[in-house]
Amino acid sequence: RGYGTTLGNSLRRILLSSLPGAAITNIQIDGVLHEFSTIKGVREDVTQIILNIKGLALKLYAEEEKTLEIDITGPATVTAGDIIVDSDVEILNKDLIICSVSEGATFHARLTVKPGRGYVQADENKKEDMPIGVLPVDSIYTPVRRVNYQVENTRVGRRDDFDKLTMEIWTDGSIIPQEALSLAAKIMTEHLDIFVNLTDEAKNAEIM
Repeated sequence: RGYGTTLGNSLRRILLSSLPGAAITNIQIDGVLHEFSTIKGVREDVTQIILNIKGLALKLYAEEEKTLEIDITGPATVTAGDIIVDSDVEILNKDLIICSVSEGATFHARLTVKPGRGYVQADENKKEDMPIGVLPVDSIYTPVRRVNYQVENTRVGRRDDFDKLTMEIWTDGSIIPQEALSLAAKIMTEHLDIFVNLTDEAKNAEIM
């Protein structure tokens, strides 16, 4: 008894902060110098466009950063499905609306995506040699969107002092919940191994 809460809380924290994923790190839009700009012929302002783009669910099959592109002439509703990608990048939520472009107007943007873990603020994505007009954004790398867990008393044989741990995991589609949980458990185990290996007695002891 008691390990349900211990494991549930630890796994939840790892699931939300430590799993690898992919995210947009910066955005460059033609004619835009800063995030408070507006774009002629585009309904949304740049702040709203950035917010929409941060909702992208991506799968990156490369270890280095990639540049994606959007090039649309209106009238059009620009969605994630309009992003030009190569074989190393997969857009998972292609119906995500990015902006609306009126007739005769154009929307041309370049997005940088890279692999990472956890959450990185826009300031950390800013580089000293970054050209004017390249806008760093907050990067949410974790593929897990939400985690709930519940601990209940359960009986095993004659004993009724065991914990039953139930976990609910929502992801962005780049990883299935079972795989996310397994990976979180592996991360926790490898960190605990540092302490297990401090002595041979602990390393060779039978616990369960």
